[in-house]
Amino acid sequence: MHTLEQLRSGALAGTRRLDLSCGLSELPEEVFALADTLEVLNLSGNHLRELPHLLTRLHKLQVLFASDNDFEVLPEVLGDCPALHMVGFKANRIADVPAAALPPALRWLTLTDNAIGHLPAELGQRPALQKLMLSGNRLQALPDSLQQAHRLELLRISANRLSEVPAWLTELPRLSWLALAGNDMGWDCTAGPEMPSIAWSDLTHGPLLGEGASGHIYQVQARGWPQPLALKLFKGEVTSDGLPEDEMAACLAAGQHPALTTPVARLKGHPAQAQGLLMPLIPSAHVNLAGPPSLQSCTRDVYPSGFNLSAVLALRIARDVAGAVAHLHQFGVMHGDLYAHNILIDPLHGQARLGDFGAATLLPTEQPDLRQRLLALEVRALGCLLEELGAASLAHADSPAVQAMQNLAQACLTDQPHQRPSVMAVAQALQAIEGF
Repeated sequence: MHTLEQLRSGALAGTRRLDLSCGLSELPEEVFALADTLEVLNLSGNHLRELPHLLTRLHKLQVLFASDNDFEVLPEVLGDCPALHMVGFKANRIADVPAAALPPALRWLTLTDNAIGHLPAELGQRPALQKLMLSGNRLQALPDSLQQAHRLELLRISANRLSEVPAWLTELPRLSWLALAGNDMGWDCTAGPEMPSIAWSDLTHGPLLGEGASGHIYQVQARGWPQPLALKLFKGEVTSDGLPEDEMAACLAAGQHPALTTPVARLKGHPAQAQGLLMPLIPSAHVNLAGPPSLQSCTRDVYPSGFNLSAVLALRIARDVAGAVAHLHQFGVMHGDLYAHNILIDPLHGQARLGDFGAATLLPTEQPDLRQRLLALEVRALGCLLEELGAASLAHADSPAVQAMQNLAQACLTDQPHQRPSVMAVAQALQAIEGF
């Protein structure tokens, strides 16, 4: 994080990224001295209510973050910034999104946790739009113009006031990662089985293992359990993916599968009434298959430089993940975030486990056609993963396993969702590959 003193002294001359979180109520004039170099401006965590018209002087500005401020209207000056393609105004008080505020090059828009009840039709007229995050608002409908958003790949509309899924939504050719839980659509969903409870007082707490959008994960030892467990303690607030209670419902409905990280017990008796789930502790040898998308990659995960896999390991990972997703689909759960960064693997043996149900949606049992059309979107996410596994094993491109994964990836990635195979069919095809 930078300081005002650094900015005013000229110490930041030539910088491409500026991070200022220091109680600002207006944009410092010294920012405009960076006009010839500044590409990323992060103003999150201030008290800003508006942005000056002079913002257009930042002619190289590509990314603007202004989360956790006091905006009530998305500033119209954003629409006059020709290079701006990523806009993030999470957790403000925005109720109005003027059409003029949408930059022409808009690729990634985050408006999570605001008070938006309506979006302008012009949103569908941004041809580069690829990632749209709208969870935690007051939307009763999406603009029909979004059916023109043929490059849209990730959509978060959980925790709004939608009453139905627009028919065009399941026809979007590239939509792969969708979260829509927490809307009152009147769906009849299959509830998960009852789970045992473990009292907070029966836990011995170990180290913090990690933190996600919806909660913290700790290592714990529960009285009466022979092995350590992982406790996910929910923050209890809306995240970019949705609400904690929807994540918990999806976890419980998913049930058990060897390649899924699903709970074995609920937490009860937390002193602050926090909710939590207890899950098997993943062996420390497991690592994330990839890192999350970057500002540049937008919707695709980032793998380490030089990352490669043997054909055997790639196929094992593909089989495990496809089997896990087929299990979810059988139980009416759309994962919503089927990404390599949510997959833990044993790098020696290839065993994979899919976790993080923050974007998961329980689908209706009484509308089989809608359920099938929504699940077909997630097939494309699996196709992206198979494509990445194939790319990581190109050193073995002549292997039948690699060739088969590449062929399956292409079938999953077709722009016609109804022509994609089911995940169950993909899982069976992967299992049928001989010699591995």
